[in-house]
Amino acid sequence: MTIYNFSAGPAVLPKAVLEKAQSELLDYKGSGMSVMELSHRSSWFEDIIKDAESLLRELMAIPDNYKVLFLQGGASLQFTMVPLNLAQGKKALYVSTGSWAKKAISAAKALDNVEVEVIAACENDNFSYIPELPKEVDPSAAYVHITTNNTIEGTAFQTIPDYGDVPIVADMSSNILANDYKVEDFGVIYAGAQKNIGPAGLTVVIIREDLIGDAKIAAPMLDYKIQADNNSLYNTPPTFAIYMAKLVFEWVKEQGGVAGITQKDQEKAGRLYDAIDNSSLFQSPVAKDARSITNIPFVTGDADLDKKFNAEALAAGFENLKGHRSVGGMRASLYNAFPAEGVEALVNFMEKFEQENGGK
Repeated sequence: MTIYNFSAGPAVLPKAVLEKAQSELLDYKGSGMSVMELSHRSSWFEDIIKDAESLLRELMAIPDNYKVLFLQGGASLQFTMVPLNLAQGKKALYVSTGSWAKKAISAAKALDNVEVEVIAACENDNFSYIPELPKEVDPSAAYVHITTNNTIEGTAFQTIPDYGDVPIVADMSSNILANDYKVEDFGVIYAGAQKNIGPAGLTVVIIREDLIGDAKIAAPMLDYKIQADNNSLYNTPPTFAIYMAKLVFEWVKEQGGVAGITQKDQEKAGRLYDAIDNSSLFQSPVAKDARSITNIPFVTGDADLDKKFNAEALAAGFENLKGHRSVGGMRASLYNAFPAEGVEALVNFMEKFEQENGGK
């Protein structure tokens, strides 16, 4: 039985990447050591991390005045690092579009010397749309924080707001390398790797150099300046995760880069959305103009029927389709490495389930 992994993260990785890692696992390029055993100060790993950065810069067209950091702690640690580095003694503005955005807001509010203001929210309708943003914001604000793709709720920003000198900070964890955003439209981009980049344990931060200042931070690990000055090697970084990220970046380049992979993602998502929209049983809880192409929730409207679908889907080899507990129903995460044939198999399964359960 073929297994299709719809996990929201840690998520499916390209088979070619896994095979390449397997081939180098015991002896990396004649070193006699596993890539997991390489010293982070060795010439072998120095080449790995430099290649990873160079590839990411190429794929995302990252301007020279941005630093690329390979850190740890997940996107969740960035919820604190961003305001700690950028907004001490200042006001930080947030857009609340889902569960992870709320956590980012809570983390910022926990800092005594940061004033937090939520400038737009959509919780009143279960985060099923992207709220209208104000045309102007306080020009003295440190930044405006958005979550470009809401993994749980299945919504995404289709356009990025522009507030002039007030930089946009983005949690891009679940749609990095799967969109046509421009890096220069952001001051800071951060992303947990475990969706489109590699295994869990690595966090990528892309930050404009003028935003790396002299904030007074008691913990050196949380200071962007220290991390940047040490080229992400202040302490032992997640070496294997960075190596895997490099292999994924190479794979994305082979797929036609971000433009090529995004087109494939749009086609996969379009196939599933068409099946949902043409169904008399399944429906999308998300506003059409806010739909994510990487995380697609759908429901029947009947909790018992959703439960039955999830059980039968699991038995048929569709792993991790059950929706997040806060939303219910089902959720298909179609990240870059998820195969198109998996979407087709799911659509066929949905049609069969609908015929057997009262669909027209």
